[in-house]
Amino acid sequence: MKIGCPTEIKPQEFRVGLTPNAAQEAIAHGHEVIVQAGAGVGAGFEDADYTAAGATIIDTAEEIFATADMIVKVKEPQAGERKMLREGQLLFTYLHLAPDPDQTHDLLASGCTAIAYETVTDRNGGLPLLAPMSEVAGRLAPQVGAWTLQKANGGRGVLMGGVPGVGPAKVMVIGGGVVGTHAARIAAGMGADVTVLDRSLPRMRYLDDIYGGTFKTAYASAGNTIELAREADMIIGAVLIPGAAAPKLISRAQLSELKPGAALVDVAIDQGGCFETSKATTHQDPVYEVDGIMHYCVANMPGAVARTSTIALGNATMPFMLALADKGWKQACADDPHIKAGLNVHAGKLTYAAVGEALGLDSITADQAIAS
Repeated sequence: MKIGCPTEIKPQEFRVGLTPNAAQEAIAHGHEVIVQAGAGVGAGFEDADYTAAGATIIDTAEEIFATADMIVKVKEPQAGERKMLREGQLLFTYLHLAPDPDQTHDLLASGCTAIAYETVTDRNGGLPLLAPMSEVAGRLAPQVGAWTLQKANGGRGVLMGGVPGVGPAKVMVIGGGVVGTHAARIAAGMGADVTVLDRSLPRMRYLDDIYGGTFKTAYASAGNTIELAREADMIIGAVLIPGAAAPKLISRAQLSELKPGAALVDVAIDQGGCFETSKATTHQDPVYEVDGIMHYCVANMPGAVARTSTIALGNATMPFMLALADKGWKQACADDPHIKAGLNVHAGKLTYAAVGEALGLDSITADQAIAS
């Protein structure tokens, strides 16, 4: 199979879909790898690193899309890239289709087969290709939230750890999964007073057993959520419903109940955001204000630490990428239900029910796509 890796073109996206190590592994499996010139520079990989691994450097994205059997990326294909996708081509990347009808319709129109990193599963019920970026985003969230809280950036002017005689910032993390746990650990490590909200009692028991001396837990009822939000200096939104739009947990009307200058960090923005007033921002212009509340809603947070993120993502995606290349997508999906869970689009049909429900579109099952 010819595997193509174009340069990411989303604003301030410095990650790259293939590391030189991943390229070398694919070539060792008998595949051809083509990489767009400069694709890895933002993550600290030079073209020479790819050629040393056996890959071929290609000047333009157009040639990558025109000749590759499988396109491996990081972020969802942008409008110009979607026009270059073709029938029968395999796309392997983050998609986040539920809040993105334009992308969904374009992928359906292209006739390509698209497998989304964020819905591939594992035997433990986890999301192994989302987890490394969730870890990065979770660890970044208190860091960017602390920056947002600074007065010069519009925030309350509160220091995360306080100082002797002045209490620390109060941080509320909504969601006790991978993002929320990492966010809570880092915020607590910065000296903040941290509470994690979740609806799963077993998860809260686990967090309390492991981190009981580090941060607190609370049940994420509507009443508890707004009560704790009123006292918070920072609220980190870390909820996830796999493949579906994120639920809205704080409404615009409730912003008036929050502390002026409080920071909302919405890590769920890729799935539409978990605050009603959330809208995607970029690293170049990350923060905006609504009703006196500061919102940080960068849609590709891990891109800020592109080298760490690229290597972590490459470690996770490599075995799945090799399976797709070695077997072809149909056999790989038939052999592995976890890869099959990643199938979102095939030949003009939506193959992920949660996306169809979010966008009001009909869908077929992945098994029907494989059998077609």
